[in-house]
Amino acid sequence: MNDLDTVLRRAAASLPAQPPAAAARDVADRAAGEGLLDVAYAVVDSPLGPLAVAATPRGLVRVAYLESWPRDEVLEDLAMRISPRVLEAPARLDEQRRELDQYFEGRRAGFELPIDWSVVRGFTRKVLRETARIDFGELRTYADVASGAGSPRAVRAAGNALGANPMPIVVPCHRVVRTGGALGGYTGGIERKEFLLRLEGVLE
Repeated sequence: MNDLDTVLRRAAASLPAQPPAAAARDVADRAAGEGLLDVAYAVVDSPLGPLAVAATPRGLVRVAYLESWPRDEVLEDLAMRISPRVLEAPARLDEQRRELDQYFEGRRAGFELPIDWSVVRGFTRKVLRETARIDFGELRTYADVASGAGSPRAVRAAGNALGANPMPIVVPCHRVVRTGGALGGYTGGIERKEFLLRLEGVLE
């Protein structure tokens, strides 16, 4: 066996048409054991709808609102940006799921998850790293973030970078608002941004 397709074909030969969870875990474990699982993903329930959560061995790479991004599109994006070796492996995302659950339950103010920044580059990476430093319950403006990323005049570019944030919630772009206090846009829709800010006590 030297690639994921071989592993999957051999495993599938002995599986029923609808494999049980244990069999799916076995496929994921075998692929990982062969060094063929580059991206693990799971679907996580949340108050904002189902989330696709994905990670590489280096850390979290994706949080996607599945009501906005169909699962197939998320998986295609991961395959193009990182590797085609993407497999559903919920057990490998236990920590990510646990921290997200705690956050939504009001028992966690900060994420401790490692992040794989390889999917973002250049100014976008600088903006998102700056955004990741914004504490729970605090707000920054797009101008603040642009300045913190080293380009005070690049406010529009900072907004575009935040709109392309591949890890919303964990990299808290919902905490960035317009100068003057207007909420601005959000990748998951303004209603989700409002929900998150209410959860953090910023909005009533």
